[in-house]
Amino acid sequence: MAKINDNYLRLQGSYLFSTIGKKVREFSEQHPEADIIRLGIGDVTRPIAPTVIEALHKAVDEMGHEETFRGYAPDLGYDFLRNVISEKDFKARGCDIEPDEIFVSDGAKCDCANIQELFSTDNTIAVCDPVYPVYVDSNVMAGRTGLYDTASERYGKVIYMPCTKDNDFVPDIPKEVPDMIYLCYPNNPSGAVITKERLQEWVDYANAHDSVILYDAAYEAYISDPSIPHSIYECEGARDCAIEFRSFSKTAGFTGLRLGFTVIPKDLTTGGEKLWPLWARRHGTKYNGAPYIVQRAGEAVYSEAGRREIEEQIAYYMGNAKIIYEGLKGAGYEVYGGVNAPYIWLRTPGNMTSWEFFDQLLTQSGIVGTPGSGFGPSGEHYFRLTAFGSRENTTRAVERIVSR
Repeated sequence: MAKINDNYLRLQGSYLFSTIGKKVREFSEQHPEADIIRLGIGDVTRPIAPTVIEALHKAVDEMGHEETFRGYAPDLGYDFLRNVISEKDFKARGCDIEPDEIFVSDGAKCDCANIQELFSTDNTIAVCDPVYPVYVDSNVMAGRTGLYDTASERYGKVIYMPCTKDNDFVPDIPKEVPDMIYLCYPNNPSGAVITKERLQEWVDYANAHDSVILYDAAYEAYISDPSIPHSIYECEGARDCAIEFRSFSKTAGFTGLRLGFTVIPKDLTTGGEKLWPLWARRHGTKYNGAPYIVQRAGEAVYSEAGRREIEEQIAYYMGNAKIIYEGLKGAGYEVYGGVNAPYIWLRTPGNMTSWEFFDQLLTQSGIVGTPGSGFGPSGEHYFRLTAFGSRENTTRAVERIVSR
């Protein structure tokens, strides 16, 4: 008889955004006349930049001719994309990252989840609380988290690092030493950023304890403050302790195209073993590479015209963030984020739980956001709104919330 991986039975309910989708569908079926504005899931709404579309068309045409047709992509990604990523995302910021240390994939979500396969299930993980659910759930599936305690809303073997307004939503060094440390900045869901000084503290800590930092920098393109680091490799010693994840989804609107990459320096070891060859083997065994046409689209993002168009899109979304932030703050809400990140993190009014606020916004105002408790216990009484809607819908949503 085939047996299941019973670690999956330890997962709590459905994936957060699946639950939200179900609630919205049920409400829509019962109220087909409702005009619903969705600011929950962080999906983009602006069309792909013209320069990127042009590159896609050219690449598609190449696939129709024998002399330019491409089959399987190289395991780690095409050189034309890895070279430009190395130069413009890292070396331009003083980070010593070589092209062959970049692994091209179909998105940061998969890589953030799959990276845990390199590590023993005996390892202890530390996560920010609130946290992007994928970090925890993928480790639950692997059997690394222990049992779930309904009273504390935590897994027994996970080190939860509270991120609250008291510590600027940046975790303090935990008393118990973790083997694997998940950090995400600019942060999803809180919209917080981390200073270079505090990030350097984490790098020094990880090197001192032979821990590995798993650094999700999916939203680095939204940083406008020049003092805030875009990459963990801006910190001294990060090559010896950190893996970084990047995404084209929010940077260039590739949520429908799917493209990202993971950086593993060849210096990085844990327990005396280098991680680069292990990830290379995993990558080659379980993955056939992002499509050629999508990698050409990614290359176009770094062109002069592409950069200009992408920056205009980011400015558009950050304009939405400003509208949400200033509108809610002016109405008396306690609001965070929305300055160097496309997420706004607001305190729910009164003593409402985050799911109560979700239901009230949906049923009374026709607005969909994300309950903070879905990101962890410290997210209770908070709520996330995204800046990825249209300008019209963003403005209408703020007007509805303010007039409640």
